[in-house]
Amino acid sequence: MNANQYLIGVPGSRQSLDTPALLIELPALKRNIARMAELAASRGIGLRPHAKSHKSVEIARAQIEAGAIGVSCATLGEAQVMVEAGIPGVLVTSPVVGANKVRRLVELARQAGPGRLMVVVDHPNNVEALASEAAGLGYRLPVLVDYHSGYHRTGVADAESAVDLARKIASTDTLVLRGLQAYGGNVQHIGDRRQREEAAAGLRRNAAAVVAAIEAAGMQVDIVTGVGTGTHDFDSSARVFTEMQPGSYLFMDSAYLDALTDASHAAPFETSLFVQSTVVSVNAKDWVTVDAGIKSLATDSGKPLAARGIAGASQYEFFGDEHGKLIGDPAHRPSLGERIEFVTSHCDPTVNLHSFYHVVDGDTLVDIWPIQARGRL
Repeated sequence: MNANQYLIGVPGSRQSLDTPALLIELPALKRNIARMAELAASRGIGLRPHAKSHKSVEIARAQIEAGAIGVSCATLGEAQVMVEAGIPGVLVTSPVVGANKVRRLVELARQAGPGRLMVVVDHPNNVEALASEAAGLGYRLPVLVDYHSGYHRTGVADAESAVDLARKIASTDTLVLRGLQAYGGNVQHIGDRRQREEAAAGLRRNAAAVVAAIEAAGMQVDIVTGVGTGTHDFDSSARVFTEMQPGSYLFMDSAYLDALTDASHAAPFETSLFVQSTVVSVNAKDWVTVDAGIKSLATDSGKPLAARGIAGASQYEFFGDEHGKLIGDPAHRPSLGERIEFVTSHCDPTVNLHSFYHVVDGDTLVDIWPIQARGRL
């Protein structure tokens, strides 16, 4: 039971939550979902948004209802949550390696049924393991060749390696080649728009060359998937990718706001995700202490930004596991018990620190959603 359950539907309940609390502003979330879905439809590209950002069955369902063809999942555990909830078109975007995980993947594919679960591969040994385990599946398991996209996090190194791996897949009786993944994670946050556009164009050229090489070798490429929030505008109209897998557009953390906003371009989506905290100590002269620290806010992309509850300029400092230090204008010093809401610097790992979304519409808590895929491996 969530401690704030009793506040659902109570007018003004946003200011009465037990904190720290992860908040979603529902109207902004709905607009973001609709905006990306409309863009994808208008440009004739599929939308398979990344569930690693939200880890929520409720949000995945909303994306599917808006027109998404499925969801992308970073981990097998995330995929299991989505399949068990009946979400169609699940793609596991990282190679599934290890005997037990391969067994779990094939069992999940059996549960999902034909055409509802795909996985990427980047090594022939992984192809062999998948092919062997899938022998009793009853249909060919769909797989995509993973291309490194210049990041070298996962993926084959070049077109020649991609062709060799595609041939390996095609030679099995239990797997079927569906296409190519080319996700440029290192491109998404390039702050200069022109440089980001050039980097995205370079990745598209490389991906197109890999696809051409596979097809020249006599194999079919139906799917070319990739594209994140940072490059959705460029990549969605270039006719290289057949589908996109953006995630953070739902929430628009401060890192994406910084990367996608400049003098000529407003943020393409709205911030809908906040962490609400309470001022728990005001005894220090130069700051107040809030109850949101490194257990509530991701630290990898900088400091959160105070967005609501304090007037004037302010600066947050991490102050331990449970606490944060908020330094601001002495003329607008918050009082004990006041609620301060922060825009997180990186939405994905912040979400993974919480068990629930507190869904608000204006000043009212309207629902509480569990974050079902949190921590799932």
